[in-house]
Amino acid sequence: MYLGIDLGTSSVKVLMMATDGTIIDEVTQEYPVYYPHTNWAEQQPEDWWKGTMDALVLLAERNPETKKQIKALSFSGQMHGMVALDKSGDVLTPAIIWCDQRTGEECEALTAHFTPKGLSDLVGNKALTGFTAPKILWLKKNHPDIFNRIDKILLPKDYINYKLSGEFATDYSDASGMLLLDVANKCYSAPILAYIGIREDQLPKLYESYDVTGSVKREILDILGIPGDVLITSGAGDQAAGAIGTGTVSEGVISVTLGTSGVVFAAHDQYKVDAENRLHAFCHANGKYHSMGVMLSAANSLKWWSDQIAMGDIEPLLNEVDERITEVQFLPYLMGERTPYADPDARGTFIGMDMNSHRKDLTKALLEGVAFGLKDSLDILSDIGVPTEEIRVIGGGAKSIKWRQILADVFGHRIVGINTNQGGALGAAILAAVGDGAYGSVEEATQRIIKTEDAVEPDIEKHRHYQKKHAHFKALYGHLKQYFKEVQA
Repeated sequence: MYLGIDLGTSSVKVLMMATDGTIIDEVTQEYPVYYPHTNWAEQQPEDWWKGTMDALVLLAERNPETKKQIKALSFSGQMHGMVALDKSGDVLTPAIIWCDQRTGEECEALTAHFTPKGLSDLVGNKALTGFTAPKILWLKKNHPDIFNRIDKILLPKDYINYKLSGEFATDYSDASGMLLLDVANKCYSAPILAYIGIREDQLPKLYESYDVTGSVKREILDILGIPGDVLITSGAGDQAAGAIGTGTVSEGVISVTLGTSGVVFAAHDQYKVDAENRLHAFCHANGKYHSMGVMLSAANSLKWWSDQIAMGDIEPLLNEVDERITEVQFLPYLMGERTPYADPDARGTFIGMDMNSHRKDLTKALLEGVAFGLKDSLDILSDIGVPTEEIRVIGGGAKSIKWRQILADVFGHRIVGINTNQGGALGAAILAAVGDGAYGSVEEATQRIIKTEDAVEPDIEKHRHYQKKHAHFKALYGHLKQYFKEVQA
């Protein structure tokens, strides 16, 4: 038996998996996010720890015999958060999490000092407000007394690892999102650390996601009633762990997450970086690399449409959508955008309506607009030489056969589903099984556990029409960019 601990933004999920991939049980515990100021987002690491322990205790109580067979555990974790500890291992300040936007000036300072190309050469990515390095700079500037007391800086899941094992460890995939890691060479970037004013010994030791970093403390195992040792592997950032949970581990396999946000994730064997840094260039949890494009409002656009505008349930809205390709366009930038524009000022837009436009046309345009936004990332992957042989789609929006068909028609590729929707928690459990030796590699494990199903073939004639409409979609942002900036000023 293996455990996957998925430390998310709103809750932690602990999943128990048998060696063959069968899900035995899962428990979820929620905790709050705090928004003390505009654009700030914080959490208390102690809340994560309490939630994790409560989930582990409940899982153990519900499985009194099965828990005795647990051999290893691992993690999937929300990325980019900053957890600062003092020499006693106590938390110095609330964790500044991934969606916090306070570090605009720090991002500008990093970019000005190193230049965009210099940053890309050092760490493979551009400075974004969500990343960890700008948060450390913000703390240094605004709370030097706290900054000077820092002994260790951890990512969210690594704090849970520390509490369980006493070890300071992270993995390459999660560390890739700190803006501190030389992604190509899998080591911390000395020039970045020097500029920020931190030492490498203040950062966790780097491991592959399936490497064993320690074991669960005996006193915690006694609380859970587990007699044997339980190994810990370092785990992965949530998107990399989720990709393990979808079997996206081989060159040519791409996963599309049609959730609240949208993610296009491509595994590849060698380090690749887009010259404009429109995609994240990160290490993968299988020991190789991945590229990732993120749009901020995917299925969330449909939720906004149904809740705030159409004022109805989603299912009837989808049912009335027909086969016609409408001339109405929708830009899905309701929360700004990350890929390919990295523009927080961008806004959602309907354009092209006339007196004959119906609600179903606007709903169809919205579904198409989200597909176009995802296609933007897919096109960049093609630009950097990542092949597209199979596209796997997951997430709440993927439950709609009409939306899956639109994706297939827009992409011009066959779309497949998979036999599980567990994502990061399952990926973490698989990493634990690999670390324990149940499988020889991540690839072997996913081939045995993850199966594809529910294939959707593209309509080639519609794809030709969508190619033209997608070109118009991309042009609209250029026409509206200055307007977006001025109205947000």
